[in-house]
Amino acid sequence: MKRDKKLKNPVASFILLSNIIFFPLFCLVGVISILEFPTWIFDVVFCMSSWSSTFAFVILFKKIFPDQSLIKFVKDQFKKKLKPSIIVIASMIQAAIFLIILFLISQNQEVGSTFTISSWGMLTYFFFKNLLAGPLGEELGWRSFAQIELQKQHSPLKASIIIGFWWGMWHLPIWFTTGFVGIDLIKYILFFMIALISTKIIMTAFYNLNQNLIIPIMIHQFFNFYIGLINGNMIDLIMYSAIFYLVAAVLMIVINPKNVLYGDS
Repeated sequence: MKRDKKLKNPVASFILLSNIIFFPLFCLVGVISILEFPTWIFDVVFCMSSWSSTFAFVILFKKIFPDQSLIKFVKDQFKKKLKPSIIVIASMIQAAIFLIILFLISQNQEVGSTFTISSWGMLTYFFFKNLLAGPLGEELGWRSFAQIELQKQHSPLKASIIIGFWWGMWHLPIWFTTGFVGIDLIKYILFFMIALISTKIIMTAFYNLNQNLIIPIMIHQFFNFYIGLINGNMIDLIMYSAIFYLVAAVLMIVINPKNVLYGDS
């Protein structure tokens, strides 16, 4: 039986194919929006577009790991027992950032208009829609493959910055659907990239401390979910997120718990 030839640059191939798959799917999302299809159709196709990195990883899997089983690989990402302390600390950091941003935004909002969600039903729907349209579809490829693969050549911190940059660039088509132009668009892109790279560093630290994919999925979920809850100017929201996630990332770099970001681990 002929063996699959292993890819020479698997991370670069993964990033390229993720973008190739994502762009037409995102264009389809735009067409559905323009033609005013039902909301549920828009949500389904939007979720599909967010899974482009997983589709890319599945397509390339046998070229990357010719002797492994995809099902076993996925199961292994959740094999390590979750550490309650890791979950609590990571959750508290993001909850604190959320509350600070909420306070800052609320100073410029009318009473009762701070949140985008007005009922528990909408809150539940929004939570699970965000989970499907982001964390579940992105983390397998970007975190458990690309990040770990780069950590074989670079420190986790350097690998986080590299993957964080390309993960941010993967969102490029979305930037031009925000309605921002000129200096506002530049601000949005800058703050967006700072926020994502900072979040990526935090993800890596906690992921390497526990090595269970639930950790980055959770951090990614709360990042998206909390921003979506607050009713405010998007540039202000992403700016505050960039500032406070950067502060948290710098603290993680300085503390470097158990040398999970650099140094001998």
